[in-house]
Amino acid sequence: MLLRWRRAGNSASLNRPLSAIVLALVGCATASAQPQELRFQFDPSTTKITFTLGDILHTVRGSFKLKQGDVEYNVGTKSVRGTLIVDATSGESGNRSRDRKMHKEILESARYPEIIFRPDRIDGAVAPIGTSTVQVHGIFSIHGSDHELTMPVRVEVFPDHWIADTHFSIPYVKWGIKNPSTFVLRVSESVEIDVHATGATPVAGSAR
Repeated sequence: MLLRWRRAGNSASLNRPLSAIVLALVGCATASAQPQELRFQFDPSTTKITFTLGDILHTVRGSFKLKQGDVEYNVGTKSVRGTLIVDATSGESGNRSRDRKMHKEILESARYPEIIFRPDRIDGAVAPIGTSTVQVHGIFSIHGSDHELTMPVRVEVFPDHWIADTHFSIPYVKWGIKNPSTFVLRVSESVEIDVHATGATPVAGSAR
């Protein structure tokens, strides 16, 4: 009986380190399953970019089209890189005469056909799944000049798709773009931008 008890005790003690090893392996497998890098590829067909420009009498509303967007976010380091390109020539407000003036005299879209945003820093953290609200800093290029810009972004990541929304102001007059105001019409010196972006499930890759 004594011999049997000792053997059983030895077996139990040997199982303890084995259990610890198994738990460690399970922990490593779970950690490795978490994506280290998320790649957000924007879908131009479902991404909406709208602008609002107020004046004394009424508000001008319009839209632009996204040409392409690709942003990579590292979950571990919280670093971000990528490019969003908007087709400046696609801007329209529903009034041909006003839009013609906007493209010819204000945006000069024939000369500067693209509006580009390059994110370079994120304050906050984007969760691999669920909802996050972060501040995205980057360089906004418009009308041939680069400007620093920070925008609040709400990101929702689902198993099969993602959604991102932001609202920010562009002080276009301060940035050197012509004010379209006339003697009769006085408009705001900043334009409000709203973006509703979508895409398929973020492509996860190894951290670089």
